[in-house]
Amino acid sequence: MKTLIIGGVAGGASVAARLRRLDEQAEIIILERGEYISFANCGLPYYIGDVITKKEYLVLQTPQSFDTRFRVEVRVFSEAVSINPEAKTVTVKNLRTGESYEESYDKLVLSPGAEPIRPAYVPADGDRIFKLRNIPDTYKIKDYITAKQCKSAIVIGGGYIGLEMVENLRRTGMDVTLLQRSNQVLRSTLDTDMACLIHKELKKQGVQLYFNQTITGVTQNDNTVSVQTADGQTYCADMLVLSIGVAPESDLARNAGLAVSEKGCIQVDEHLRTSNEDIYALGDAIEVTHFVSGLKAHIPLAGPANRQGRIVADNLAGLDSVYKGTQGTAIIKCFDQTAAGTGLTEAAAKAAGFDYEKVFVFPMSHAAYYPNACEISMKVIFTRDTGRILGAQLVGKDGVDKRCDVLATAIRANMTMHDLVHLELCYAPPFSSAKDPVNIAGLAAENILTSKVDIFHYHDIADLNRDEVTLLDVRTVKEYTKGRISDDFINIPLDTLRNHLDRLDKSKPVYVTCMAGLRSYIACRILMQNGFTCKSLCGGYEQYCNVYR
Repeated sequence: MKTLIIGGVAGGASVAARLRRLDEQAEIIILERGEYISFANCGLPYYIGDVITKKEYLVLQTPQSFDTRFRVEVRVFSEAVSINPEAKTVTVKNLRTGESYEESYDKLVLSPGAEPIRPAYVPADGDRIFKLRNIPDTYKIKDYITAKQCKSAIVIGGGYIGLEMVENLRRTGMDVTLLQRSNQVLRSTLDTDMACLIHKELKKQGVQLYFNQTITGVTQNDNTVSVQTADGQTYCADMLVLSIGVAPESDLARNAGLAVSEKGCIQVDEHLRTSNEDIYALGDAIEVTHFVSGLKAHIPLAGPANRQGRIVADNLAGLDSVYKGTQGTAIIKCFDQTAAGTGLTEAAAKAAGFDYEKVFVFPMSHAAYYPNACEISMKVIFTRDTGRILGAQLVGKDGVDKRCDVLATAIRANMTMHDLVHLELCYAPPFSSAKDPVNIAGLAAENILTSKVDIFHYHDIADLNRDEVTLLDVRTVKEYTKGRISDDFINIPLDTLRNHLDRLDKSKPVYVTCMAGLRSYIACRILMQNGFTCKSLCGGYEQYCNVYR
């Protein structure tokens, strides 16, 4: 069988390597229009920031090494121009010579990836304007910074690549301005009430951060590049990096008559087969099913692309392999903070029609008494009926990755918040606490699900009628004096609450806050058993300040 693979980075290379392991006799050809295959595209920003210092570290395989190990013919500088599904041929253009030829196939695999969006307002010939997709883009940016001694940069777009570029441009000593169209960064992974922690980190690191920016034009002259916005602002710098997002490269598939979604994604079945039984597709160009919501989505991530490559190869080799959906697990380092998420955001859960609840908890990365413990801010979303975990978001300096991975595994296993309580996870003071942060999230949710406490959230406070409820802050006097949500909250420290119940009106529900939610939960347990109706502020004063201060 002759298999032709279009695209030789994460997905395409994975198909070829796996297929060779399954079928020693198969004829396998990779067509790659660029110079490199199987390169570390997720590491590209870190080369610009001198975290990765050697060019060779970016190249995982060369065409020669790949052929030596896997006996796969790799043709670089070879662009697939068109597909003829009836004749089962692909027209290929040799970008070195300009010549074209026809290549036949028995099975065809499409792994073209996604192309960075370049809006119409961006000049096509601007030498101060950059995108970052591949190794040549990386070298071009780094060489330009060095040659021009750049002192300032503008980044448009606060997604993963945008934030990684912001950090690494700052590492070079440049002044960096980030322009974001919406009101937050990392919209695919974090809700605004968690993204605000990354906003604070960006500002702390000297990044000029501007939200709700509608770009109307980009111009450049011999000295600067300028960005104009709809509100009349102009931002100037030595260079501009576009990180607005990516669009699936599906023109080849569309022109071949393959089914493509309204958003331009190649449509595939559970075996990753397109609408043509002899053509498969994978990676950033395809439409996937979200594992949690069951809805169709475009989720361009390297991890899923590699797994999809394995599944395509299995099916090409005659195995019955099924792709079970993408849940969007992702992580990013942003200066001294790490942000991670898996499953649905709250916004996505709401859009999908789930009846959900959420908890905010702030456990330490390891035992608080052991040196260098760091707080982890966690938000976990779950269904109100069974407690099924829908999604999780985490931000912190340390320990974020392993907790997100545990929660991602729990989602994949269709576990509930009740199950998190019973997880037996590693414990020693340098690594965790006897109750791991994941356990703590489960315990907080279980208290809600079993009606041991009723909760309210930071965004509910403004709507509370002060004449109809009692607002209570159970922190210490010192904490209360230092800062509080409002003067409407009376202060009765938790440890004295039992002695001052007569100060509270039993005819009014009591809305209780503390620093992070634990003391207010204990207070509610006291109040409920003394005849009061009450609610605990989930995440407490800390979450309120995260969002509003």
